[in-house]
Amino acid sequence: MTATPDAARATQAAQALYELWKADAVTGALPEAVRPRSRAEGYAVQAALRALHGGSVPGWKIAATSVAGQRHIGVSGPLAGPIYTGRVYEDGATVSLQGNRMRVAECEITFRFARTLAPRVQPYSVDDVLAAVGTVHPAIEVPDSRFEKFETAGEAQLIADNACCREYLLGPGLPVDERVRALPAHEVRAECSDGRRFSGTGANVLGDPLVALAWIVNELSSVNVPMQAGQFVTTGACVVPIPVTPGVEVKADFGWLGRMSVRFS
Repeated sequence: MTATPDAARATQAAQALYELWKADAVTGALPEAVRPRSRAEGYAVQAALRALHGGSVPGWKIAATSVAGQRHIGVSGPLAGPIYTGRVYEDGATVSLQGNRMRVAECEITFRFARTLAPRVQPYSVDDVLAAVGTVHPAIEVPDSRFEKFETAGEAQLIADNACCREYLLGPGLPVDERVRALPAHEVRAECSDGRRFSGTGANVLGDPLVALAWIVNELSSVNVPMQAGQFVTTGACVVPIPVTPGVEVKADFGWLGRMSVRFS
């Protein structure tokens, strides 16, 4: 069967991004003829890119969950992207910054699903989504982009490029209990080995990490992608993105959720 023109364009755009990732290279923009022009086209390229990667998708990320973050990269709202096998590390890992141009660490709250939420017409509520979650985790994301000026690439291209996903550290999980209802006020602190300190709250994530979690389930549902049992979602930066360089260690204190650290090489 011959691919439709739109499917062919998405595949060509995905191939261009895939080659950039393999080469640790960047571009100003995807070729004009295949460049996605809408969020839907961006997700079509992202799906084609997942097929090229061929690996499993253990989790998903949400980018731009704060107004400041959305303004920084010039998008109208949050973006969803897959996290690939081989890019997920345990607490305390050393992560290389070679080829990474963003060079920031983001302290995030993550949820792992205990049951699948299939695509459907009716939106999932926060309670619907929370009922499908098994555990809650601390996490640190180390994002990056294949666009040289990611601040001006536009949301369609950023979605196509996995919503700026690169490396990710997942901490130990705890069973979900009523404490997750208070995550908007939950404080997260970070300390760098060079003396810098940062803090923020769950309210920086769309006002509530649970709201962000429901958002991504419905966002993926709209493009016919299920949230699978066993997959996790990292909901966005509670603390402003922390600039990092080789040799720096970041220690994050998530309160009752636990502590994490990452060293950069």
